[in-house]
Amino acid sequence: MSRPVETPTHEIGPSGARAGTAQLTVLNGMASRDFDQALSVIKSWGLEWVDIWGSIYGQPVDGLSPAAAERAAAALGERGLRAYCLSSRVFDDSVEQDEQVFRAKHLGALRKALAAASVLRPRYVRLIAGKVTGTAAEGNRVALLRKEYPWVREVYAEAVDLIAEAGFEPTIENEHQDCFLSTVDEYRDFFEWLGAPSGLTFTWDIVNAWKMGVYPTVEAYRALRPLLGYVHVKGGQADEHDPARLRWNVGLDQSSWPVRQILQAVVDDGVSPVICLNPAHGEWKPGYDYGDGSAASTPIFERNFAPVTERDINFLRKNVGGIVQ
Repeated sequence: MSRPVETPTHEIGPSGARAGTAQLTVLNGMASRDFDQALSVIKSWGLEWVDIWGSIYGQPVDGLSPAAAERAAAALGERGLRAYCLSSRVFDDSVEQDEQVFRAKHLGALRKALAAASVLRPRYVRLIAGKVTGTAAEGNRVALLRKEYPWVREVYAEAVDLIAEAGFEPTIENEHQDCFLSTVDEYRDFFEWLGAPSGLTFTWDIVNAWKMGVYPTVEAYRALRPLLGYVHVKGGQADEHDPARLRWNVGLDQSSWPVRQILQAVVDDGVSPVICLNPAHGEWKPGYDYGDGSAASTPIFERNFAPVTERDINFLRKNVGGIVQ
């Protein structure tokens, strides 16, 4: 694996992880499904960075046309905002398929994402840790990959190189369903298997891991700390009869995982100079104030996340020391 191209960090993100402080960002879809409106809301929340995600001007972020990318960059610039991560869906797929089909589909999408990134200039370009399903997913999933799908290593290595050679920092995020990364051992084993290429970091979505069955703890954070560059955070409340199982979709103020303790450690250690808020998982809780006027049956991505997101931003600013106002 080739050595990543060095990119001046002052052009694409915070100049470094200064222990004791962190800024907040959100996925643009957390403010509004309309990209321009989302940017205006994000600016009103006092944020500087945007995690570029979802659909923008009717196009996926890893399929933006040059014109759409230029329009998005102009919209950011007009509001004094900057892109922190381009959150592609590259590799958000089962590895239980033909290698060449998987490779062509996802590396092709990555090249389109990198063309957009060349205009938007984020710090990170994200890859997704893929899926294994059924009984095959029992036990250490990375051990399964090594045995049954050894080509996964080479495809990920190629993607990491493409991102680095384009001048961005590659990061891999864990997802919430059938993901081949959920336990501390799997994270460590996967990065070791890739050979820990310089510049590659792990984006830890704390509650995605919980949705996969791994309850968040400070001890898990400390074990993952050497791999981390970016942390994603969202609300989540446990089942009343099973405190280890995520059940309810709620904001951070009513979450039952150790939000303050974990995020305070993240900020104090400086491992994620920007922390990103994401949509929560779980059932809609009866009687909880989501602030959006939606019925409980409204599909998640038709809901307005902004009211809970704003509450979450204020909660973190008040409860985690070092969050930049």
